[in-house]
Amino acid sequence: MNKIGIFFGTDTGTTRLIAKKMAKKLGDCCDKPLNVNRVSVADVLKYEALILGTPTYGHGLLPGKSTDIEAGSWEEFLPQLAAADLSGKRIALYGLGDQDKYADYFVDALFDLHSALHHAGAQLLGQWSTEGYTFKHSKALKDDHFLGLALDQTNQALLTDTRIDTWLDMIKAPLLDLSRLKHRSEKQRD
Repeated sequence: MNKIGIFFGTDTGTTRLIAKKMAKKLGDCCDKPLNVNRVSVADVLKYEALILGTPTYGHGLLPGKSTDIEAGSWEEFLPQLAAADLSGKRIALYGLGDQDKYADYFVDALFDLHSALHHAGAQLLGQWSTEGYTFKHSKALKDDHFLGLALDQTNQALLTDTRIDTWLDMIKAPLLDLSRLKHRSEKQRD
């Protein structure tokens, strides 16, 4: 079975915690989550299915050296990844933000990830409803949906597990392209 690669950027560790929760819930169909400041583009490209996570810092910024993350993060890694050919890669995104303190920039970094990956040819999935959130603006919106799972660990931590479960149920089959795998195994039996 194909495995899902989970990669994240983080400073405080919250995005890592979410990645680990997802990996635990997905079980054997994914590999251990890894921080983008510890991998190469080749490490990411070996997967056909990916879950990528990012926090949004301050006024809508990707994490990286400009946000005082000494080891670097998405800000440094994303241009390298975006320069690769991501055709055929199935990618779902999740983002963390604070919808009260940064109501005008809620999960904006999702937009930056989405935009770069889209232009590199990735098939992006996992849009998430805005229902239940209270923010003013987000660049990460398309047709009244977030471009990926939006989480607010500061103000809505009690909703996180349910949101993760629902989102993973929604994206698991498309990420693993289970219909294609099922069709292939049926053809092999014929």
